[in-house]
Amino acid sequence: MTMEVTNVSEYEAIAKQKLPKMVFDYYASGAEDQWSLQENRNAFSRILFRPRILIDVSKIDMTTNIMGFKISMPIMVAPTAMQKMAHPDGEYATARASASAGTIMTLSSWATSSVEEVASTGPGIRFFQLYVYKNRSVVAQLVRRAEKAGFKAIALTVDTPRLGRREADIKNRFTMPSHLTMKNFEGLELGKMEGAEDSGLASYVAGQIDRTLSWKDIKWLQTITSMPILVKGVMTAEDTRLSIQAGAAGIIVSNHGARQLDYVNATISCLEEVVKAAQGRVPVFLDGGIRRGTDVFKALALGASGIFIGRPVVFSLAADGENGVKKVLQMLRDEFELTMALAGCTSLKDITRNHIITEGDIIKRNMSRL
Repeated sequence: MTMEVTNVSEYEAIAKQKLPKMVFDYYASGAEDQWSLQENRNAFSRILFRPRILIDVSKIDMTTNIMGFKISMPIMVAPTAMQKMAHPDGEYATARASASAGTIMTLSSWATSSVEEVASTGPGIRFFQLYVYKNRSVVAQLVRRAEKAGFKAIALTVDTPRLGRREADIKNRFTMPSHLTMKNFEGLELGKMEGAEDSGLASYVAGQIDRTLSWKDIKWLQTITSMPILVKGVMTAEDTRLSIQAGAAGIIVSNHGARQLDYVNATISCLEEVVKAAQGRVPVFLDGGIRRGTDVFKALALGASGIFIGRPVVFSLAADGENGVKKVLQMLRDEFELTMALAGCTSLKDITRNHIITEGDIIKRNMSRL
C-alpha cells in the first residue's frame, strides 16, 4: 500500500473504498439512530488532561499483566465477527498480528476461522468470545474445543438476547457471503446464515441464540471449563456486583460497539461507575470508541486494566491485511507511549485519576463554589 496512513481512523475510509457496501455497512454501523455510536467517540473528547512536568520519561514501560499473562501493552484485540469478509486471511492475519505485537486477541464465536485454525497460526495469548446458543451441548463442545486449542479465557457476551436493530443491515439484507461459513459451527448445521427479507444475521440470532441466558449460566459455564470467565457487556454498578457474585474473573465494559441498544451511554462514561463497584476484586476492561493512544490513557486513568479495539482491526485488515492490523496496533502503541511521556508517566501504575479532568469534575467544582 503506497498511501501513508498516519492515524487509526484513516483506515475506515480506505475500507469503505475497498469493501462491498453490505460488508462495510455491517462493520461500520450501529443500532437505530446511531447516537451511541457517535457518543462512544465523542465522550473521549470531553475528557481532558492534567499533565505533570519535569519528570524523567527517558524510559517508559507499557507492559502489563492481564489474567496472569504478561503482554507488551494494555491494548488488546476485541472479538469481531466474520473477518474473512474483510480480507481472505481473516482471523489468521489478526492472530499473527496480535501475537507479533505481544498482545491478546479475542476470537469471535462467529469467526470465519475455527479455534483450531487460529491456534495453528502459532503461539499467542488468545481469549474466546462466546455466544450462548439454545443448544447447550453445542456451547459445551465449543468451550471445550477452545480450551483444548489453548485459549486462555472466555469473554461471555451478555448483551445480545436479541440482535439490536441495525438499519443498514436491514436495507442491505445482510447475509454472510455464500463462500464463507462460521467455522466454529461447521458440521453442526449452524455455520451458514440464510438470506432473509431483512437482516440474515438478525434471523440467525432469533433462531439460535438463547434468550433465557441469566446469571445462573455463568455458574453453569464454570462447571464445563477451567478458563476464567469475563463478562462482556456490563455498564452499571448493579451488574458489576452481580457479575462478581456469579464468579466472573473480570468485566468488560461494553455496549457492543453501540450495535445493540441505542441511547446507552458511551462505555468510557460508564467506566468509573463500574470500576468503583468492582472495588479491585476483579480487573475491569473497556471496549468502544478507542481510536487514539490518548483514549487508552484516559481509560486507564479512569481505572481500566486494559482496553480492546474492534473496528480499527477490521478496517485495517480490509485495507492491508496482516500488515494493516500490525500497523494499527503499532500506531496506538506509539501514541499511547507519547501520551504517557507528555503526561509525565513512566509506567502504567503512574497513570492516575489526577491526570485527567472530566465534565463531572468541572460540575462538582462549580457546585462547590455556589
